[in-house]
Parts: sequence; C-alpha cells; structure tokens
Amino acid sequence: MFLRTLTTLLVAAAALLGSACNKSSTSTAGTKTDTQVKVKLQLNWVPEPEFGGFYAARESGAYAKNGLDVAIMGGGAGVPVLQMVAGGQTDFGVAGADEIIMARLRGADVVPLFAVYQTSPQCLMAHASRNAQGIGDLLSSGTVALEPGLPYATYLKKKFGFDKATIVPYDGGVARFLADKEFAQQCFVTSEPVAAAQKGGDPKVFLVADEGYNPYLVVVITRRQLLREQPEQVKAFVRATRDGWKSYLEDPAAANAVMGKLNTSMSAETFAAAAAKQKPLIENAETTKKGLGSMTRTRWEKLGQQLVELGIVPNAPPAPDDVVTAD
Repeated sequence: MFLRTLTTLLVAAAALLGSACNKSSTSTAGTKTDTQVKVKLQLNWVPEPEFGGFYAARESGAYAKNGLDVAIMGGGAGVPVLQMVAGGQTDFGVAGADEIIMARLRGADVVPLFAVYQTSPQCLMAHASRNAQGIGDLLSSGTVALEPGLPYATYLKKKFGFDKATIVPYDGGVARFLADKEFAQQCFVTSEPVAAAQKGGDPKVFLVADEGYNPYLVVVITRRQLLREQPEQVKAFVRATRDGWKSYLEDPAAANAVMGKLNTSMSAETFAAAAAKQKPLIENAETTKKGLGSMTRTRWEKLGQQLVELGIVPNAPPAPDDVVTAD
C-alpha cells in the first residue's frame, strides 16, 4: 500500500544539505559493459503500477536499445531518494514535485526530467452512501484519517478548515474504513480504493487535484552534474522511459507480472485494477501534444507559489529551466 507520511518527507529532508554539498561522492554513472552503460533508478516505494512504465522499459528492451543497463531499486517508507540522487548514490530517482521544490531550496541540485502523473492521484475516499459531493463535505463532519503535515493536507486545511471533522492519523489500511460508514481517509486512487472495493466496500474518491492542488507525481530526477557531464545518456534514459510508459499503458500485463514477483502483497487482479485506474491520470491533452512525462513551467511556478502561500517554503523558487526532453 502507499504510505506517504510526514516521516518519509522529514527523513529525506534532514540529510539533504549534507549530501548535496558532498562533492566527493562517487557517481554510479558511466560504468560500462561492452555495449551498455549501467545506471540505477531508485524508487520511493515498492514495485506497484505507479512504476509500471519503468519495468516495461526494462522488460521490453527500451533501455537496452538506448544503450542503458538499468537497475531498478525498490524503495519504501524512509528511503531518502532525493538525498541519494543529490549525493550520487543513484543516477535517477522518483519524487513528488512539491518535495523536489523543497529539496532544491535546501541546496539539493536535482533536476526534474519526466513526470509520470499529470494529475496527482492523492485523494480522500468516503463511503458512497454518505452522498458527499466533494472534499469540503468530507471535512464538514465525521472522522477523517489524514496526515496533517503533508503539503496537500496543509492546502486542504487552509481551504476548508479542520475544525468540523475529527482528524485522526492515517494508518495505511482500510479496515477502519470498512467498519465505519462515517469514516473517510486519505488515499491514492490506485491503492486503498481498489483494496476497499475488493473487500466489499463502496469507496467514492475525491481528487485533491480537483480542489486546486495538483503537483506532478512520480517525477524522475537526476543531479545537475550528471546532466551536465552526460547529457546524451540522460536524454536516452528519458526517451526509453517514455517508450516504456507507452508500452505499459497499452498492455501492462508483462510488467505487472514482473512486479508481482517482487511485491507478493498485491494480487494480479489488484495490479490490473490499479493500472487501469491510473491511466487517465498519466495521459492528458498536454501529453497528447508533447509526449508522456511532459511538464510545463507554468505548473512548476504555480506549485512554488502555493507552497509559499501555505507557509511551507519561505520564497517561491525559480521554476526548473533545465528540464530534459527526449527529442
């Protein structure tokens, strides 16, 4: 299950300055076999459909065709992906756009390359029987399991207030949701709602993005040094990743089977259901014009300003001006 907690953010943030300033860190890039360059991609969670395109790129041979031998490293709660990328322990990693902005302000010289989720899958879910029309309704009564320190929770608190509902810690499961018709909770579209429905629940989801907070999610990052020294290698990685996601969205079965062997807590049925749920969050009008993973300066600037207004960062950082495109 997706467990995006404040603890994960704090663990990564605490070590950013030290690792970002460690110029003597040994890079993993540039290790060559006879025909391919070995690189590492560090995930921030265990293998699940949100990472399906990376596994598809590897299994389909897209990375190999672009001269890359990619090791995909599973993650989990507390894995400091941003620190690892900034310090050179891994060549590429994945993080949320709001995390990336905060990390850059703290001195981590990381560069966003490719955004899997164009619409954030972060949401709240409630029982359909409550007939709620939006997140505002969920926060007007009952109990809501939510980590109040997360950026999107801070946004919801400012917009709706947390004084009318009982806010309790999020425990990562769906047991309480299934037992209490007045209980709502934070979730990812592809995770808890799928689990609740499979257990006989009636979840209705409400995207935080629909309320105005919509950071890119599962954003591939690298450190600027690697981009500067190996630009063609980085472009090749982005190009192959895009091909992998195209393949996965067309047919996720092969990559799901590979991930299923690495993450036995999810059934094949759950992998398939989650892959279907996330597809409209990955493709939109922007990706139709510019390709999967595309990002805009406007979106980054808006997010930066929102983080300032929420008091999460002291000043709006400049939007990334060095995003790589696979042309």
